[in-house]
Amino acid sequence: MSRILLLEDDATLGRGVRFALETEGVRAELCAGLAEARALLAQGPFDLLVLDVNLPEGSGLDLLREVRRSGSGVPVILLTANDLETDIVMGLESGADDYVTKPFSLAILRARVNAQLRRGAPPQTEVFTQDGFTFDFAAMEFSKNGVSVDLSKTEQKLLRLLVANRGTTLRRETLIDRVWTDGAAYVDENALSVTVKRLRGKLEDDPSHPRYLKTVYGLGYTWAAG
Repeated sequence: MSRILLLEDDATLGRGVRFALETEGVRAELCAGLAEARALLAQGPFDLLVLDVNLPEGSGLDLLREVRRSGSGVPVILLTANDLETDIVMGLESGADDYVTKPFSLAILRARVNAQLRRGAPPQTEVFTQDGFTFDFAAMEFSKNGVSVDLSKTEQKLLRLLVANRGTTLRRETLIDRVWTDGAAYVDENALSVTVKRLRGKLEDDPSHPRYLKTVYGLGYTWAAG
């Protein structure tokens, strides 16, 4: 479970951002001020900090500097209405990993957040085996019962997410955010359905009744743990 600390004094915006960021395996804890944020940080480690810069009682930059002085390398994304070059430079030089100016797209913020969480995640297993499948993600070699299977880059990315989280349902929006991270402003959800269908056609004995890549109706998809 990845934990995100979200520091945002605008209650409405904060609730919206928290809702957008929370997916399977991600929990966002919202605080409205520096004192509350410091108390949360003292209770345990976070995997990412998303800090508003302009606060009634100070600046998120102050908290960022405190975190860096403590020796923590936790990724930090700054949120601010300031888009001046000097503000951006100050934030990055203070130790921020990314910088998002308001108003911002929630889809873009999710992509930035996911990118930082991936950077801090432990290395994934490169070779996966199950019931005659062998998926070597480093070498990009995939086989079923010893027969090579050709997968596109998109199919590889989707398959890797599914097998890394086998037994867990991944929501459609989570998969879209994680697979289509090329900066596109809009991705047709049909692209995910098409990719899933192609994967089943290549990997399942009976694609119309999949044993492994299963649909969880109303939610998303899962790879059966076996």
